[in-house]
Amino acid sequence: MSTDAIVLLRNDHKDIRRLFREFKAAGENAHARKGELANQILEALTVHTYIENETMYPEVRRLLPDLEDDVLESYEEHHVADVLCLELAGMKPDAERFDAKMTVLIENVQHHMDEEESDWFPKVREGLGRKQLAELGATMIEQKKTAPRSPTQPSALKKAVDAVIA
Repeated sequence: MSTDAIVLLRNDHKDIRRLFREFKAAGENAHARKGELANQILEALTVHTYIENETMYPEVRRLLPDLEDDVLESYEEHHVADVLCLELAGMKPDAERFDAKMTVLIENVQHHMDEEESDWFPKVREGLGRKQLAELGATMIEQKKTAPRSPTQPSALKKAVDAVIA
């Protein structure tokens, strides 16, 4: 398994996109299935945004100061996703706005992932060497083991609050 940070993040993106496709294909009244998929989506996004916010973004910001604007935009995009995840975590899958809120989350996250993959990742790969990307990836692999799994966990909530008061 690669420890390259960008490879790890792209693999997360692939898994998240698969969950999004499954959610969209579940059908209008498949509330139980959509609830299961929503839980998987919320967990995947919570872990993914946590490792990016805790390791990838701060290190890229430190090592590649020219990418600071990109990092700040990513923090804000994560904040929007965090708020939507928190709201979805408190909703039942048959709630009137559940599908609409999940659709907004999916659209926002897909935009974010597309932007990272087409624009940001190439800049990071160009600016950091293989060794640095492998070290970042190794740190993120370790962080995944203890990362929050739900947007309602204190360490996930702290991330959302920090974005508001930072």
